[in-house]
Amino acid sequence: MIDVLYFAWLRERTGHPRESLDTQAPTVAALVEELRARSEGHALAFSDLRAVRVAVDQKLASLDAPLTGVREVAFFPPMTGG
Repeated sequence: MIDVLYFAWLRERTGHPRESLDTQAPTVAALVEELRARSEGHALAFSDLRAVRVAVDQKLASLDAPLTGVREVAFFPPMTGG
């Protein structure tokens, strides 16, 4: 079971702040494909992956990051400094 967290406009588009999923996805990219199929809102949230960042167990990661043993995946827009 993996907890998936959504922040900012990703939360708005999916309609969920978090979901717990039972997935066999081997990577973040494969998980994104599963999520896109869940609803129109999910598909919209992940329509442009250049605008999405990901953290795996609270560490920044790439879409090819493996999910073996992972408990949490968070999706959020790019951060800006200030």
